[in-house]
Amino acid sequence: MDCIHLTNIRCYGYTGYLPEEQVLGQWFEVDVKLWLDMSTVAKTDAIEDTIDYRTVISSIQHLVKTAKFALVEKLVSVIADSMLEKCDRVTKVQVILSKPAAPIPDFGGRISVEMTKTR
Repeated sequence: MDCIHLTNIRCYGYTGYLPEEQVLGQWFEVDVKLWLDMSTVAKTDAIEDTIDYRTVISSIQHLVKTAKFALVEKLVSVIADSMLEKCDRVTKVQVILSKPAAPIPDFGGRISVEMTKTR
């Protein structure tokens, strides 16, 4: 099966366990893989035979910006479900959501949550 990768979709959002995360917000980064059959678009070279990346990116940015969940696991699930709903051609989706600056004392790394869903 063919796959489209969209990486480093930066979004500012308000999901987080701490109250200040839902008020002040923070940056998130989203990577998404979309599995679909690309045999038709490989022949036609027509955007209507594939997925418009702009629509996917805009949809993800909107979800992150407007959602207010306590846990990023919920946000990842909502993004994955949305991709399967909006993109009829997609048979499987993988979403990796990262918090590059999680508010944890003495922690300079990043936290990522990955979820894969199949139609």
